[in-house]
Amino acid sequence: MGNFRRTFAGNMEKTIKVIIYEDNRDLREGMTFLIQATPELELLGSFGDCMRIKDQILTLQPDVVLMDIDLPGVTGIEATLVVKSISPQIQVVMLTVFDDEDRIFQAIRNGASGYLLKHTPPSEVIQAIFDVYEGGSPMTANVARKVIQFFQQQPKSQSADYHLSPRELDILRGLMKGYSYKLIADELDISIDTVRSHIRSIYDKLQVNSKTEAILKAIKEKLLD
Repeated sequence: MGNFRRTFAGNMEKTIKVIIYEDNRDLREGMTFLIQATPELELLGSFGDCMRIKDQILTLQPDVVLMDIDLPGVTGIEATLVVKSISPQIQVVMLTVFDDEDRIFQAIRNGASGYLLKHTPPSEVIQAIFDVYEGGSPMTANVARKVIQFFQQQPKSQSADYHLSPRELDILRGLMKGYSYKLIADELDISIDTVRSHIRSIYDKLQVNSKTEAILKAIKEKLLD
């Protein structure tokens, strides 16, 4: 696990707090071991369902949630909306066997910032946690391809006026380039907290719940043309 420290330690300002929701016991235990063995990650809890997710999120206050979709009682897609309604800054990464467009786009609409399939190598799942925390939107390659193809096939819509400020447009450009919050802050000579404040305003104006959804809306409506 030392490779993760060499790869990420220079960029990290704090320990990333993680929660897992996965009903497959063997996979949950495997992910638990992997996260506990990775420097700069702290596992706050791992659960087999989302029946008490509101209390768990409020009590534990994670930075990143790894979320299965096919969970008993409350689906991971439904639970993602709960997480984002409690704390929009919490990043949710779906980790699932499902790669159909309906679930992918519903998860994104509900606020997921990443979407990985369960055949993803463990090292890439760990990297995705760091990436999403730093402002990225990690996706398994064929999922990302479906997202791109979907928007390429959509009729071009007329751009609406969302009253984004010049600074918000600059930050949205940075997100579309795949920049982390830190890189955007450095490029614009502002603090990371200021970047996060602007991103919350962007979400509110665009009526979206995640970086991924904001980027897709900007592409579809040509907000930065």
